[in-house]
Amino acid sequence: MYKIVVADDHPITLMGTESYLKELNHRVIGSFHNGVSCSNGILTLLPDLAIIDISMPGMSGLEILALVKARKLQTKIILLTMHRELSVYYKAKENKCDGYVLKDNAHNELTDAIQAVMKGEFYVSPLLSDNFIIDKQSDHSELLNLLTQTERKVIELVAEQKSNSEIGTFLFITDKTVESHKRNICQKLNIPKGKNGLLIWAMKNLN
Repeated sequence: MYKIVVADDHPITLMGTESYLKELNHRVIGSFHNGVSCSNGILTLLPDLAIIDISMPGMSGLEILALVKARKLQTKIILLTMHRELSVYYKAKENKCDGYVLKDNAHNELTDAIQAVMKGEFYVSPLLSDNFIIDKQSDHSELLNLLTQTERKVIELVAEQKSNSEIGTFLFITDKTVESHKRNICQKLNIPKGKNGLLIWAMKNLN
């Protein structure tokens, strides 16, 4: 059972989410209709988890997410969304969102989403993930904008099948720093963990 804050500017949706969470034996310690009251509530109540709509008056879910992460709070954030646009998803990932759930299917997914994010895993709606994979393959420029200049050079060299030592020599950095850049790239691009995950992604999408 977790202490949860919920926020949505649609009263019926808010009541439904709150009721559903209570059925799962979670404690809903705060319920808010706008972004400003939600952000204040999170800072005051310090819940384990906040489930918030992206589109709210006063302060968006993305702005609340950025605030919570900047304050280094332990509160996990699941964003409920109607948005299927890659740009919105990338912004959420850039701000270290813990979960990204399609609003239309939220009640069918919240149990799995909560379990995942509270274990430190990232959760994205299955209905969205397939679309994101397709779009990633066709819109790499937007995706790569998440990376720093050095990270972009690293992934380009990975696509050329360069070793850590070769990448380090080319960029005048240590092998350890190369590995650090690779971890950051995988996190930002949501590349699955695995020994060759980055290499496979780079060769498939950059060559």
